[in-house]
Amino acid sequence: MNKVLKRRFLEQILVMFGREPKKPAVQSERAVRMHELKRMTNKAGLQAAQDAHRAHQEHSHKWRNRRWATLLFANLLFVVSFYFDIQVLEGALTASRFVGFHLIDLNSALQVMLAHKHIINNLLIGTGTVLVLWVLLGGRTFCSWVCPYHLLAEITERLHLTLVKKKLVTDQTIDRRLRSVFWVIFAVLAIATGYTVFEAISPTGIVSRALIYGPGLAMLWVLALLVFEIFFSRRAWCRYACPIGLTYGVVGIISPLRVKYTLEGCFHEGDCRKVCLVPHVLDTVIKGRAVDTEVPIGPDCTRCGLCVDTCPTGSLKFEVKGLAKLL
Repeated sequence: MNKVLKRRFLEQILVMFGREPKKPAVQSERAVRMHELKRMTNKAGLQAAQDAHRAHQEHSHKWRNRRWATLLFANLLFVVSFYFDIQVLEGALTASRFVGFHLIDLNSALQVMLAHKHIINNLLIGTGTVLVLWVLLGGRTFCSWVCPYHLLAEITERLHLTLVKKKLVTDQTIDRRLRSVFWVIFAVLAIATGYTVFEAISPTGIVSRALIYGPGLAMLWVLALLVFEIFFSRRAWCRYACPIGLTYGVVGIISPLRVKYTLEGCFHEGDCRKVCLVPHVLDTVIKGRAVDTEVPIGPDCTRCGLCVDTCPTGSLKFEVKGLAKLL
């Protein structure tokens, strides 16, 4: 990794913790040449090429459909295992056992150890497999490919966008640094009270348990979050509050699986940012922002694939670092 990309990588980590993206101070020589070439390109010709390309392109939902299928399968496997007592996948997302192997959610394990104020060996064993899995897949892949609340929020997001389009509501943005603040607050509460406070209100755990064992009063809290997101702020919990997303983002810093942006063919039309669940990770696609001709998207990316499906020129692709691009 060259110095420009290393600097960019560090900036992406800061963005994950809540800093707003900004125009880079340093760019590679090849990126500067490419940006200059794009500025010299006739705008009318560029727009015509873009329109022609889009007119013949079928909008793809390939990665979204794969993601939804994976998420539903993972969560329904809990339900089937419990209902038929086949002991394939027992427990819930926060703590489970897959054919005898213990699997513990990383954020939940951290909360428990903070509450008990010592390292629990059994939890370390249970988190080992999960840690390796999400390091390989990219930490926040958990959010879009496994978390059941994420799917509910994604569905209700459509209602929010419809209301925004009709000017019945406005989409209020919130300071993203709040998520880091919440992470610290819940950690301090666990230490101070000896109780995993976050687990009591985590919509991920609540929805997971409701699917498996039946809904309880805690689902009213989930409903309240969804109503807030519909009428006030798009995907507010996932973007601005959830400590799980931050924990898995940190895990995914060294992940080889990522989305990569290629500058050359990009029209900078912004469709990818419109559909992105965490649009701050795609600041590099803004005209003049890319620090190199190929830039990996930062660790706060959920690898949902919506930008890959939407990009009219294929400038955004999944790849495994060091291997060929995924189709």
